[in-house]
Amino acid sequence: MFSIKTQSRIPIFEQLKKQILEYISAGVLHGDDQLPSVRMLASSLGINPNTVAKAYQELEAKHIIYKVQGKGCFICPDHIDVLIREEKLSQFDDCVRDMKRHSIAADELEGRIRRIYREEDQHA
Repeated sequence: MFSIKTQSRIPIFEQLKKQILEYISAGVLHGDDQLPSVRMLASSLGINPNTVAKAYQELEAKHIIYKVQGKGCFICPDHIDVLIREEKLSQFDDCVRDMKRHSIAADELEGRIRRIYREEDQHA
């Protein structure tokens, strides 16, 4: 399920955090789903358990996951909608930056966005 790119400039713990957020956004992980244990994930990825622990600690500090003593780490159900919204907007930002690099004008994007919203409203 999880994978890392050892040649990436992005630290491994950041890659893990990002993947967990992406899996939540994509609906792969849901509220109260259990994550692999620190040792299990570290072993399967061939990385130091402290790296996984750091990723989990940072996600816990942001209330994205929670720990149950003796049972493991779980996805916090309280913030999933907010996380999905933030992830989708971040993906949109990346897409817009890419379109700007390809000289697609803002007014063309705005027109398409409005058209899509109208079409979706008509089908609702």
